[in-house]
Amino acid sequence: MSSIKILWVDDEIDLLKPHFLFLEQRGYQMVPCNNGQDALSLIQSTLFDVVLLDENMPGLNGLETLDEIKSMYPNLPVIMITKNEEEQIMEEAIGAKISDYLIKPVNPNQILLALKKLFQHKNLIQEKTINNYQQEFRKISLELNELTTDEQWANFYVKMVYWEIELESLEDLSMLEIFQDQMKEANRLFAKFISENYLDWVQNNKGPLLSNRILKEKLFPSLKSGTKQTTLLLVIDNLRYDQWKIISPIVQNYYQIKEELPYYSILPTATHYARNAIFSGLMPAAMEEQHPDLWVTEHEEGGKNLNEERFLAAQLKRNKLDIKFNYSKITNLKAGRDLVSQIQNYQNDDLFVVVYNFVDMISHAKTDMEIIKELASDNKAFRSLTLSWFKNSPLLEVIQKAAALGYNLVITTDHGTVNVDQPVEIIGTRETSMNLRYKTGQSMSYNPKDVLEILDPAKLKLPTPHLNSKFIFAKEQGYFVYQNNFNHFANHFRNTYQHGGISMDEMIIPFIAMRPR
Repeated sequence: MSSIKILWVDDEIDLLKPHFLFLEQRGYQMVPCNNGQDALSLIQSTLFDVVLLDENMPGLNGLETLDEIKSMYPNLPVIMITKNEEEQIMEEAIGAKISDYLIKPVNPNQILLALKKLFQHKNLIQEKTINNYQQEFRKISLELNELTTDEQWANFYVKMVYWEIELESLEDLSMLEIFQDQMKEANRLFAKFISENYLDWVQNNKGPLLSNRILKEKLFPSLKSGTKQTTLLLVIDNLRYDQWKIISPIVQNYYQIKEELPYYSILPTATHYARNAIFSGLMPAAMEEQHPDLWVTEHEEGGKNLNEERFLAAQLKRNKLDIKFNYSKITNLKAGRDLVSQIQNYQNDDLFVVVYNFVDMISHAKTDMEIIKELASDNKAFRSLTLSWFKNSPLLEVIQKAAALGYNLVITTDHGTVNVDQPVEIIGTRETSMNLRYKTGQSMSYNPKDVLEILDPAKLKLPTPHLNSKFIFAKEQGYFVYQNNFNHFANHFRNTYQHGGISMDEMIIPFIAMRPR
């Protein structure tokens, strides 16, 4: 406390001696000053932690002194003290970024409280966060062994996302390290849960909402209501639940949330399968069977997601939804800018679908570009990079304009992504698929303990290109590396974001329905 030095500027400073004594007895160093000009000289020659500044002084008044202080030292905290409660003066002071303001007459305890709020607020928040997590830690450990349903797991994951974001804000990272160990154990048990239950979900439709049912059950009913309001369906590729939570406060400046829920991506948690399932309303084997002209196999040349609009049109027709819709895919800045300028052109549509690919591009760039590896070195940095992009992106402008036009908004994604650090050795052939988190093919050798092995893909409603084709899925933070040149590729892909396998980050994903404010 003794290191905190305070400059108090007031033209009646001599009347404040009791206040000075009160604060000095509590360890603060007090420096008096009776005018703005002298205050500026003192600030230039002495390092102060905070300035208490009277608003109504002769000569250089409080607001003028404040402007000079902020022009020289913008980060120096200033607490304004004023007799005047006029709204204009308050707005000027707040606009100049004061830390707090007090109305005269002030008593010493008011000053003390303002100082504690200024200097101890961060520490108090950290202490409370640590204490709260310490209390929650045991509950989480016990809860982990009692999660038996998809809904319990989804709610658990959303809670863990909350704690990760809370703990990473602390200067002391010891709690975050404990959390990360707990999260690893949770993903281990989650992989076991999926291995035991996913087959039943797919075969009997007893489980959670999956990719192929999300539009039919959560979007189409609102389109059937007969409202003439345009709905903007925004599919942000690869958007994890934690990334949604980071951008959510910005979106909520323009939209109110009607419904927010976690749902499950199908396996593989990859764009080819999961996003096509969203738009078609079908599992992959049914897509291949019913739309052989639209489905592209693993081994065929060309893009795997070039037919989303046609898949959606077929799903709408199958569900007897005779609506007007448009579709757009944004893969670069120019396309995003064009969308901003054209968003008003869709006011007569019932549904306007936008697929936005930026988050996915970050994930893939992290594999190949050292600078992205630095910028997105862990989950905290990945979220920070996503937030920075979103604040300055055409996507935010699209959302702002859509709200102004009265569009309803639905935000969702096809799958998440996980930061991998556990290389899993595999031996394959030329026809084995390339994804690092799942593999499909005929002849593959691996340790069965490291994977979820599906010998009959038809049971998971996945295509079976050859008689003996099978699928394997990486669990937790594993990634597949071929035996040849194993160390080189293990190091190359370590600490990169991948998708296709089994983890909470990949499988439990957001669906949010909103109305404009």
